[in-house]
Amino acid sequence: MWFEDLKINPLELLLSCGDPALEFFAERDLLDGSPGNISDLWLLPTVKRLLKIQNSNGSWSYKGKRPREELGENYELIETWRNIRVLIEMFGCDKRHLAIQKAAEYFFTCQTEEGDIRGILSNQYMPYYMGAILELLIKAGYEKDTRVLKGMNWLLEMRQNDGGWIIPMNMFKMQEYYSLCHKAPIPPEKERPFSHMATGMVIRCFAAHPELNKKEPAIRAGALLKSRFFRKDAYSSRQAVDYWFKFQFPFWWTNLLTAMDSLMRLEFSSDDADIQKGLDWFIEHQNSDGVWRASYQKNKFHHSDLWIVYAVCRVLKYFLN
Repeated sequence: MWFEDLKINPLELLLSCGDPALEFFAERDLLDGSPGNISDLWLLPTVKRLLKIQNSNGSWSYKGKRPREELGENYELIETWRNIRVLIEMFGCDKRHLAIQKAAEYFFTCQTEEGDIRGILSNQYMPYYMGAILELLIKAGYEKDTRVLKGMNWLLEMRQNDGGWIIPMNMFKMQEYYSLCHKAPIPPEKERPFSHMATGMVIRCFAAHPELNKKEPAIRAGALLKSRFFRKDAYSSRQAVDYWFKFQFPFWWTNLLTAMDSLMRLEFSSDDADIQKGLDWFIEHQNSDGVWRASYQKNKFHHSDLWIVYAVCRVLKYFLN
């Protein structure tokens, strides 16, 4: 079985943690069980709290400081993405839920004629967040929506010549940001090498799509991503090797776990040498208490470490079985 090489079988931790959502997903995805109706999770207190503060237009309001709002940065866009990550990934909400419908329509109001969703980097292109937003919409059931497909076509047009992606603003020094961000969007210089941090976020929407995950662009990008395991990024944003091991669930930035999750959905094999390196790292770095640690502990949701355990086990089960 897939857990035989681990120091401790983590299934008991997950199935007795007292978190009904986590126990549901562990039983369903790791034991292939039938834990019940997923819509029952939509009635849990955390879901109700999030729904209570959703705005009528489908967004959520950002409560922190807004240092670049005058430059066109849309803080509600990032806050809305932050919250539907929780609803979709931790509670299984999909487009049958009114809150997801409203949030999706809000995202689409931020979509330009070119096809990209814009606002987190002022008026500049943001392919990495574009991929992460589309991933959630696809998981919620919008994979055939023409607006989603238009966005994915835009991502394909934004690729570097090598088949990966960059954040165009990372071609410049940070001190130039304020003078550039409100201008016309700056396209990527496509002869530059890809960024694995950016590519790892973009690729999630292709990995989640039931048809496009089998196409050459997604497989090519997956091969690029795994070729960079345990190496520094080509650009300054989140460049250090340590970022490969900073885990968070629901997923945000690219790390070893998000990359392995995408490669799993792209149906890469454990026979691949890079995949095996990733598997070996997780097997070797399981803590003595059976968990892998979340790196961002300021999480208002309980069991941050155990959600990481669940996500790791999902990957191990696929590749080791």
